[in-house]
Amino acid sequence: MLKRYLLALIFLVPLQVAAQLPDFTDLVEKHGHAVVNISTTQTSRSPVAGRLPNIPEDDPLYEFFRRFMPGPGTPGTPGTPGIPGTPGPGTPREFQSQSLGSGFIISNDGYVLTNAHVVEAADEITIKLTDKRELKARVIGSDRRTDIALLKIDATGLPFVRFGNPERLRVGEWVVAIGSPFGFENTVTAGIVSAKGRSLPQENFVPFIQTDVAVNPGNSGGPLFNLRGEVVGINSAIYSRTGGFMGLSFAIPIDVANQIVEQLKTVGRVIRGRIGVVIQPVTKELADSFGLAKPQGALVSSIEKGGPADKAGLEAGDVILRFDGKPVTSSEDLPRIVGGTKPGSRAAVQVWRNKATRDFPVVVAELQDDRAGQKPRSGKPPVATPGVLGMSLVELTEAQKKELKVESGVLVTEVQGAAARAGIRKGDVITAVNNQDVKSIEHLREMMEKVEKGRIVALLVRRAGNSLYIPFRIDGN
Repeated sequence: MLKRYLLALIFLVPLQVAAQLPDFTDLVEKHGHAVVNISTTQTSRSPVAGRLPNIPEDDPLYEFFRRFMPGPGTPGTPGTPGIPGTPGPGTPREFQSQSLGSGFIISNDGYVLTNAHVVEAADEITIKLTDKRELKARVIGSDRRTDIALLKIDATGLPFVRFGNPERLRVGEWVVAIGSPFGFENTVTAGIVSAKGRSLPQENFVPFIQTDVAVNPGNSGGPLFNLRGEVVGINSAIYSRTGGFMGLSFAIPIDVANQIVEQLKTVGRVIRGRIGVVIQPVTKELADSFGLAKPQGALVSSIEKGGPADKAGLEAGDVILRFDGKPVTSSEDLPRIVGGTKPGSRAAVQVWRNKATRDFPVVVAELQDDRAGQKPRSGKPPVATPGVLGMSLVELTEAQKKELKVESGVLVTEVQGAAARAGIRKGDVITAVNNQDVKSIEHLREMMEKVEKGRIVALLVRRAGNSLYIPFRIDGN
């Protein structure tokens, strides 16, 4: 009796586990035909001596052919010029580089969505459908800031995907990716949503969906499906130390992509708003120094002179809590909210200043192309004066103030102890303490001596052309 009971348990447990796992077969059969393989070709030119076989220049045989292969002149002599219509020494040689990616059809008349980096700089784009047809595609428009590109192929009656709502995605929910990793067409991988609203370096306009779905080179631009067969994201990036999948993949929410698509279709480019501020996150230490109940909002570290925020009355040290009625929970929220605001419109900005909230109306401007950074400071500083919180400091010259575009401040020439632990670096210029301008080294010393032991102050620092706040705890030494 006991033996039969154990055998029943052995067979029952796998059945129960299997019953809990999702079945992706219907989803793939129904919607996989809308996923396409994208191959691109880019032509480049490279100077070579004579006419050589089409082999890579890092191939060991390349040097042999370059030196000993007869050129367009006397047979047996390398690289003798003189025959019209044939390349001579130093004549640029054209070669083609190819890359692969994925995409998916979003309408039956041939609009295809993919990543901008998949088709960037491509001279020719070929889309291969699941029925083996290969069609040339043209770029309707692309947006590098969100890594979205819209393509068009000349075909009708095509299968296409349905969009879902990424807001309804829950962490832990099953999702499926279909794409062409390493060129293996229509490869299906599955996993769960690991997190939502992720921010990546240099990606301020996308709240990424993080998953553990296996994504590799070639998956870029492919769809991320929920279990209802709806596309909720575009697979765009992975976090890896090897170049291959390591369990961290990121997808662009499809609602973000859809907003981009509408603008690319209508005006051929993406129009975004801007207000002319440089921001940084609000840490717990900075929140304490500004009197905020909790870390929230976006801390304004500097303001573009004459920009929308400057004209509206915003100042460095303000913490933006709401923009156009939308809460700014963290600094990553602000670029997305402002970028999605129509240029020329008036928006209400709520800020935290001097331990109270204030509202300012700002007229949103249009975000232009990225501007070049400021050039670094030059010139030898004068002799340093040591002794303020582990920092050696010098007064700024008038020329340095003009170059840095500051009215006052002190230059850090050496740093150690508490200042170094707080994150202050050699070459920083301290311009303010708790939003009070630093007029001299002695002024800085006086302000710091007035702060109670254990309290945190916010030092406004100018570094490499940018301003940022650094929280500094006074330890009484």
